[in-house]
Amino acid sequence: MPFLILLIVLIVIVSSCVKIVPQANAYVIERLGSYLSTWNNGVHMLVPFVDRVAKRVNLKEQVADFPPQPVITKDNVTMQIDSVVFFFITDPKLYAYGIVNPMSAIENLTATTLRNIIGDLDLDETLTSREIINSRMREVLDKATDPWGIKVTRVELKNIIPPEAIQNAMEKQMKAERERRESILRAEGEKKSTILVAEGKKEAAILDAEAEKQTAILHAEAERQRKIEEAQGQAEAIRLVQQANADGIRVLKEAGADEAVLRIKSLEAFAKAADGRATKIIVPSDLAAMAGVVESVAELARGEKAETKA
Repeated sequence: MPFLILLIVLIVIVSSCVKIVPQANAYVIERLGSYLSTWNNGVHMLVPFVDRVAKRVNLKEQVADFPPQPVITKDNVTMQIDSVVFFFITDPKLYAYGIVNPMSAIENLTATTLRNIIGDLDLDETLTSREIINSRMREVLDKATDPWGIKVTRVELKNIIPPEAIQNAMEKQMKAERERRESILRAEGEKKSTILVAEGKKEAAILDAEAEKQTAILHAEAERQRKIEEAQGQAEAIRLVQQANADGIRVLKEAGADEAVLRIKSLEAFAKAADGRATKIIVPSDLAAMAGVVESVAELARGEKAETKA
């Protein structure tokens, strides 16, 4: 029975000395109160009554969300700013022995760093320079926490809360700015609309003038073509008349008509001219000769008629 009890006690002691370190964790081991080693993930064995786990360290990236801190800007405006710090532990030994309370130290360091940075900026710069503030805070915190085995990866200003009076003034300012932009946009729209209407009227007037010009050109071209065709018609008529006269003379010559007949034909043409509405009559110089020819032709005609009667 005592052996069984001793065996059970031995099994309990041995099992308590076997330690399994999870992934992304580290154990800081002390031997007789002094630092011995750092265990990473895996199975490890403690020496009973001599070794102990001094600190369990989480190696994952962690987030520290701190409450709003009062800060004063360069232009003496008091506001509340809360920040978020992202970090992870790089050295479990330094984290365990470098500082008593790392999270409290990071919170106080964040508050003081934030006050120092905001104290050099006025209200407008504070509201528009978040990236600059985040970058400067990360640099300062990362450098300060390096001896503690902590790596600060990111710092973000989660919220900036100015005083209520400042918020009201900012809202009024933004409202006035929006109204000003609206007025400018409306005026620009009206200006563009007026310009477009004027340009439309100008283009319409230009098109009307071009249309009138084209119409006048077409009318002039039609009138010119009409006159050309009329002149061509008159020329053709004259040509046909001359051709007819030439054909008549040619027929008379082919029929054996002598000069007396030609003179008679000329006299007939002269009679037709005199019978018209002409105010001037040109008398040929050989009118007497032509009259003699006409008289001879008349006597011949009378002789032929007498012989016919006999």
